[in-house]
This record gives sequence, C-alpha cells and structure tokens, in this order.
Amino acid sequence: DVNPDALKAYNIPLHKVMQAVQKSNKDVGAKTIEINQAEYLVRGLGYVKKVQDIEKAVVAVQDNVPIRIKDIGVVTLGPATRRGILDKDGAEVVGGVVVARYGANPLQVINNVKDKINEIAPGLPKKTLADGRESQLTIVPFYDRSELIYETLGTLEEALSLEILITILVVIVMVYNLRASFLISSLLPIAVLMVFIAMRYFGVDANIVALSGIAIAIGTMVDLGIILSENIIKHIDEAPPGQKLIDTIYNGSSEVATAILTAVSTTIVSFIPVFTMQAAEGKLFGPLAFTKSFALLAALIVSLLILPTLAHWFFGFNIKNKFLKKYGHYGLALLGIVSLILGQIWAGVLLILFGAIGIIKNLERIKSKELSGIWKFLLGYAELIVVLIGVVWLLAKYWLPLGASQSLFINFIFVSLLVGCILGGFTLLEYQYKQILNWCLNNKIKFLIIPTILIFLGATIWLGFNSVFGFFSKGFEKVGWNINQTKGWSAMVHTFPGIGKEFMPSLDEGSFLLMPTSMPHSGVEYNRKVVGQLDMLLTNIPEVELTVGKLGRVESALDPAPISMYENIINYKSEYILNKKGHRQRFKVDTDNRFITVSGDTLTNAEGLERGIEANELIADENGEYYRNWRDHIKSPDDIWNEIVNVTKLPGVTSAPKLQPIETRLVMLQTGMRAPMGIKVYGPDLKTIENFGLQLENILKEVPSVKAEAVFADRIVGKPYIHLNINRDEISRYGLNIEDVQQTIETAIGGMKITSTVEGRERFPVRVRYPRELRDDPEALGKILMPTPTGAQIPLSQIVDFEYIRGPQAIKSEETFLVGYVLFDKRDGFSEVTVVNDAQKTIQGKIDSGELNVPSGVSYKFSGSYENQVRAEKRLSIIVPLVLGIVFLILYFQFKSVSTSLMVFTGIAMAFSGGFIMLWLYGQDWFVDFSLFGTNIRELFQMHTVNLSVAVWVGFIALFGIATDDGVLMATYLDQSFERNKTDNIKGIREATLEAGKRRIKPAVMTSATTIIALLPILTSTGRGSDIMIPMAIPAFGGMLFAAITYFIVPVLYCWREERKILKAQS
Repeated sequence: DVNPDALKAYNIPLHKVMQAVQKSNKDVGAKTIEINQAEYLVRGLGYVKKVQDIEKAVVAVQDNVPIRIKDIGVVTLGPATRRGILDKDGAEVVGGVVVARYGANPLQVINNVKDKINEIAPGLPKKTLADGRESQLTIVPFYDRSELIYETLGTLEEALSLEILITILVVIVMVYNLRASFLISSLLPIAVLMVFIAMRYFGVDANIVALSGIAIAIGTMVDLGIILSENIIKHIDEAPPGQKLIDTIYNGSSEVATAILTAVSTTIVSFIPVFTMQAAEGKLFGPLAFTKSFALLAALIVSLLILPTLAHWFFGFNIKNKFLKKYGHYGLALLGIVSLILGQIWAGVLLILFGAIGIIKNLERIKSKELSGIWKFLLGYAELIVVLIGVVWLLAKYWLPLGASQSLFINFIFVSLLVGCILGGFTLLEYQYKQILNWCLNNKIKFLIIPTILIFLGATIWLGFNSVFGFFSKGFEKVGWNINQTKGWSAMVHTFPGIGKEFMPSLDEGSFLLMPTSMPHSGVEYNRKVVGQLDMLLTNIPEVELTVGKLGRVESALDPAPISMYENIINYKSEYILNKKGHRQRFKVDTDNRFITVSGDTLTNAEGLERGIEANELIADENGEYYRNWRDHIKSPDDIWNEIVNVTKLPGVTSAPKLQPIETRLVMLQTGMRAPMGIKVYGPDLKTIENFGLQLENILKEVPSVKAEAVFADRIVGKPYIHLNINRDEISRYGLNIEDVQQTIETAIGGMKITSTVEGRERFPVRVRYPRELRDDPEALGKILMPTPTGAQIPLSQIVDFEYIRGPQAIKSEETFLVGYVLFDKRDGFSEVTVVNDAQKTIQGKIDSGELNVPSGVSYKFSGSYENQVRAEKRLSIIVPLVLGIVFLILYFQFKSVSTSLMVFTGIAMAFSGGFIMLWLYGQDWFVDFSLFGTNIRELFQMHTVNLSVAVWVGFIALFGIATDDGVLMATYLDQSFERNKTDNIKGIREATLEAGKRRIKPAVMTSATTIIALLPILTSTGRGSDIMIPMAIPAFGGMLFAAITYFIVPVLYCWREERKILKAQS
C-alpha cells in the first residue's frame, strides 16, 4: 500500500514504484561454465522470498540516499478481492468442485476421488486445541452423485427382481404345469446374463435407462418361452402312442419357430427410431435401445436353441427306482428340517411341504377313487399351489405395494387380489373365447364398430377433439351454423384438449437446486448474510439432510456468476433409510412394531423423527420393518419443495423455479439459462433489452399456465457504477495523456498486478495500490495524486469528472447480438409446450392489440427444454412411419399376403389407441379413485397427468413391436387351419376360424397377461429413477390391455376375407 504523502514528499511518481517492484523479482540463467572439466550451470537468483525482499527494493536515489519501497509504503500479505462465498448450514466453509473428463464414467470418477481423499487425509493439517484434543482438517463431500446412481440402480434392480417373480407367478397360474413353469422361468436368468455379457463387450454402461430396457423386455422375453413351451405341451398331450418325445418336442418347436422369429424381428426393428435419436435424448435412450435388443436376441437364442433341449430333459425326467419313489419324499422332508436348522427358512419350508405332499399322495393313492372333486384337485395340484403361495408371499414381502406401514399379510392379500383380478379376467376371456368369437363372426359389422370407436377415441385424446373433428365444424360454418359455440361441442373440446407435450419427465435426483437472486447493487457482505440465512432456514426442515449455498464464482471459466446469484444445493433424505446399495433397509422391531435402538430403547417411527434417529442407532434386521424419514404429511419430493418455498421468502430475494442440480446443468449448457423455459430478448443495447424484458415479465404473470411467482426478467442495468470521465483539455494542459491517467486510476484504486512471486509450484500476485482508507469513498478518490511531466503532482479531481450511473452486472451475447433472459416456470398440471404456446399467444395478442410495442432492433424467442422436444418430435415423425413400413414388410414376408399383414397390423393401431386412452385415464381424477386397505389406488399407481414426452414415445415404440405378436400367432394358425381344413362354404370357414382361434387363445392370453402384470412393479415403484420408468411403462400397459381385442379382430377380418372369396366365386 503506497503512501501518497511520501510519494509527494520524495517527488516520486507512482509508475516508478511499479517499476521498482517489477524489477525486484527476477531469476536469470547465465548458461554454463566449466571448472576442472565439470560443467556448472550459472543462475542469478532474485525471486522474492519474503516481504522484506520487496521492502528493500530501491525506487529512486536522492542525494546518494536510496529510497526504498518501505520508505514510501507498507508491504503486507493480504487476500485477493473476494468474488465468491461457500456456506454450509449457515457457516462459511472452503470448498471445491470436481469436474469429470468428457466421456468418463461418473461413478468411477467419484470412487477415484474418494480414494484420493482417503489417501491424502492423514497428511492434512492438524491442530491441538486448548483442552488437549487434536483437531484435523477433513474433506467432507456435500454433493455426491454416487448416491443417486446407487439409488436408481437399486430401484431398477428391485423392479427387475419383482418382474421376474411376477412372471413366474403368471406362468404357474396360466400353465398349470410345474415342470413347464420351471422351464419357462429358467429362460430369464440365462437371457439376462447374456444381456450383461453383451453390454460388457459393446461398452454399454449399466445406468437406469439401460437397465430399463431389460425391465421393459422381460414380459416379451417370457412370452417367447410361453409360446414355445405351451405348444410343446400341447403336442405332448396330442402325440400319438409310440411317438418319441424328441420328435414331439421338435414338431412343437418348429411349428411356432417362424412366428417367434417374425415377432422378435418386428420388436427389434421397431426400436430403430430410438437408435436414430440425437443430442440429449439420444444419449439418454440409446443404451435402452441396445439393452432391449440384446434382451430380445438373447431370449430368441435361448427359446429356439436351449429351451427345446431343456424341455426334453424336464418332460422326460422320471424316477424309475421304486425305493426312491416310495421314500424319496421322506428324504425331502428331512432335508427341509436340516435347512431350517441351518437358517434357510424358505428352502426348508418348501422342502418339508413338498415331502409332506408326496407322503400324503402315497398314502392316498389307493383311496383316490373315493376322494371328492375338490380334494382331487387340491391333491393333484398341491405342489403347484405351494409354489404359487410361496411366490406370492415373496412378491408381497419385497414389493410391499401398500407400503411398509401395512402388514405383510395385508400386502399379501392385496397382491393376491390384484394379480388374481387380472389373471381371472384373462382366464375368463380364455374360457368364454369361443362363444364371444362366434358372436363376433356372426355380427362382424357390430363388432368392428367397437375397435373403430376405440381408435378414434385414442386419436382424439392424442390430438384433441378440435383437431380430429374440426372438419365437421368447418362444414357447418359453411351453412351458417357455428357448432363450436354449442354446449356439447365445448364439453368435448374441454374433455379432450389433446395431450400436453414436454421433453422429458423430471428425474428425482434426491437434491434440489435453489437459485434465487438478490438485487444487482447488493454487495458481498450483504449476500453472505443472506445466503447464510437461507441455508439455516433450509437446514431446519426435517426432511433436509444438508444444505450448501454458493454465491459468486471462483477464478474459473466453468461457472461464471455474479455475487447476486445464489446456488443452494439442498440434499434431502430418501423416504426410507437405504443401505449402501440403494435398497430400502429393514430394522428390528418389537411385538408392538416399535423400533429397537442400539441402546435398548424402543420408539415409534414418529418418535424417531422427533429425536432425529440415524441409521447407526437402529439395529438392521431382514425380518424387521422399514424406517420412514419423512413426516406423515410429506408424500413426495414436491411437498418438500413446497416447504422450501415457504421458508425461503426473504425480503430482497427473488423466488426461483423448481430445479435440480443435474437437470439445471443440462439446461444451462443447452440454453445458457438457469430455468427449464424462458425468453431470450435480443437488442441493440442493454437498457432497451431490460425494459422490454420487464414488459414481458408483467405479461407472463398474466398467463394462467405460468407460475407467476417464478417469472423473473434479468435486471441487466442495475449495478451502481462510478465513472471517471477524463477531461482531455485539462490533461493536455498538464502534458498528460490518457494512458498515464488510466494507469494511475487502475493502480491506485484497483491495485494493478505488477509481478508474481514464485514459491515452488505456487504463484502469488504482487499488487501496488493506495491504502483502503484513501480509496474507499468518492471524496478520497478525488485526492489521489497524479504526477505530471513537470514534477508537479495534482489531485485527480482536477482532471477527472466523477459520475454515478447504473450499468450492467454482466453482459451476455448470442449470435452476435446482446441478449437478456426472462425466466419462468409452469404451474402444476400443465405441460412445457402448452405453457410456451399459451405465453406465445398472450404476447402476440398484446402486440396485435397495440398494448406491447416491440422496439426497433429488438427480437425475442422462446427457449428451454421444449426446444429439445420439438426437435425430437420432428425426427420421430419421420422415422416412426418409416419403421412401421419396415414392420409391415416383415409381416408381408411372413404371410406373403398384403391383406393378412394389414390384419395383423391392426394390433398396432389398437395398441396405439390403448396407450393414449391409458395416458388420458391417468390424468382423470375419478379413475380408480378409491381406497383399499386404507391406501388410495390412484396414489399407489402414482396416477397424475402424464405429458407426451420422449420417454412416453419410447414406451410407444416398445409397444409397436410387441403389439403385433398376438396377431402374428393368430394369423399363423389361421393360415395353418385353413390349409388343413379346405372348405367351400361359410359354415366351414367359421368353424376353421373358431378352431384356429381356440387353439391359439391360450398362448395369446398368457403372453398378454405376462406383459401386463410384469409392468405392475414398475407402475407402483416409488424409488429414485421411477420418474423415467413409469412414463415408459404406461403406454405398454394400456396398449397391451386394449390390444387384447385383436384376439377377435384378426379372426373376424380373416373370416370376412375368406367368406367374400367364396361369395365372389359363387357369384
């Protein structure tokens, strides 16, 4: 810090001080010299090592007396100008951010960072406290994405496990054959293992979306085994005496092999649109397309190559040894007892039951004729019933659809009812199929009206009533009747407005990012206090685990931000305590369902929340209960966000849209904005941009679908500036130029960096400036001395005019234009595209009416996530029709008939409409709005308005492939039936149709039931990552439910065609 009075006394200009400091810090090399045939490197050492080295630097010599730096100023060590602050729970901390290299695996990077922290931890500084305790500096992560990764994978692993259990359950119920059930179930682990091998060699990472591909494909994978096994069983039952088992299995397998191959081909081909996706959606869903394709190919290989071999072993296995037949069951019971003693409860119970059933059968074999029908049934299917109950019990235990608050028995009853209702419906359909099909064949037009209505309903839900039936209103307008104003038409438009659109459903990251701003003129100290207050308020929310707030920036180009912009990362607790792998963990409870602590106390969940119980205070127990971290009224992360909004209403601080860390980074990288939607205003100057942005802010607050409190226009020109206008006439009188004056202003006030000290690998700047008290207010600035060429020193106020103005705190430009942002967010229940469209219409209406005037040179455009949705939709609108054409060609190659291929293709139309009907029903408050065992079914299935996003389209694309499977099977057997039963009359045609339909209905019903029921664990999943999986599953669930009508459409159309051929021939 230079003393201006000393400079004036010694008549030393400021620039000489700068030169002296600069010349006092230098090392040089003087090449080498050779002494006694040894080479020595010569170096001149002059780097500054300590403060005294700078103090001794000579500025000038007067009367043979050196004037040093210490004579005209004070040299001290001090901090750099502060432009950023990090706060944890209200206390200042020092922090850093780790940035992964492009293409690196995030989990691997995080684990490497943790390993490095553990490596350097022992060497961190230590300090002995006054009481003798030793305190050591520690590195504590405040945002760890590995938790999100493990939790999402845990959610999906749980869903996959439940899917496997539920498909085994369906197979057991529908096949009525324990051996066949084991045969089909064995397909899954083999095929899934093959998928993981393929992922390893094709470099596909195991993330939430990639593994969702397996989850979506599981139903289809099992379908292949069901079709093959069911046909093998049918051939075994109908095999003539003396036919070898191997020949029977070969005949059964080869009969459906081409149909299976066609079905898998259409499913894989249907995923081509996902492979063609670009940008964010391509990176997100590309792995899903790979894993689903791998899963189907693996299932195809296992079904056609491995299952027939296993079937020969399963169905050909018989115990011929009489002793084993008679006493083997006792051995099973004994083995079960041993298993129980060893702690294998489930295995022990099953073995004992199997043994007991075998013993009873042996005892009752002689008396079997005297048994009543019900006892015959129970004894005949006893093993099957035991396995069925066991699977349902396991499913209830690990699924817990009604939640951990309900007992396992209640969950068991609910699972039995849910699965039983769906299977019961399909079983009833199977038994009544012949009668229903017969009616359909006799009343073709009446029946075909039903699918026609469903297709139009699906299209109306998708596009909106006005879009589908708008031509009616235009026709009536021509005759002078405005049908749009009628109550009926208005009601239909209100009921079917069309499905809203958005780019992607939001992934629950387990963290929020609160990004409010203060006024642009606020200083560092004020903002430090505010961000500390925010963090303390947020930490007091019981569901919040940790809050870290940041304002400003570090010396990095990665995250430039003004000090008035805050970033508060809020990590909230998971709903239930999880283990390290992201799975819900059970804890020991007493007979009253009170949790037992390590100290021996017992408490309820509510009491534990009041006391702030942590996981390490409870006792882990696999047979215990789950511990809920959230209060009763907190049902979802949205409720936590509402609590955050309520406690962060501070004066002088704006509100903020609902954001999450990863989601926000993606939006900021794509658009530059810190909100999912906004308006970019381009203009000639910042003031014009700001004024127009403020007008847009007021207009956006009037839009019903926009959340008014989240609308915020950039206050670009709001930072107080002190402008020092140099008077050119005055400086020319004193012989000064602009550079001389500017150098003095920059150095005396701001502190110019003159040189840098070299201290090992570190570098520290050396600055020259006036003391703080001489540059802290405008009056002091005017007294800064400016040396002239004549030696005189004049105050700065004589040559500079001080001006106070408002200026920009940041200047942004895009596409060569200055730009400002107007940020906003949507209200709950509205889609992104709908909100943007509403905002566009409102603004355009104001412009048309003259209420809003767009200044000359100003333009604006909407930006945000919805742009991605528009881009993806345009691409899909081209690719999807092309792929459907390819699917049609595959069907044509199978059937060699355009009409038959079109009949099968109706399955896609029905599935498509069914998917949209289910999406619409999800958004209707009255749909399944009832409670069972105290649990609301809508809440259980997380039913709410679902917008048409890329994730939903991926669900539809997955549906397209499997929607034709039943049609392919039915059409294949119709061809075979008509080939066997040549007929020339209508009665014969209908009989052949009924025969083919009756023969194929069982595998068709089984495949549909498996696909539908396998999706139930996904539809009810609540863990991290379910937000992405559920929208993909809804279209498949609804589509397959409504596509069941193709069981009748294909036979009816096929029969109609054949009847017309005969009628044509007869005429």
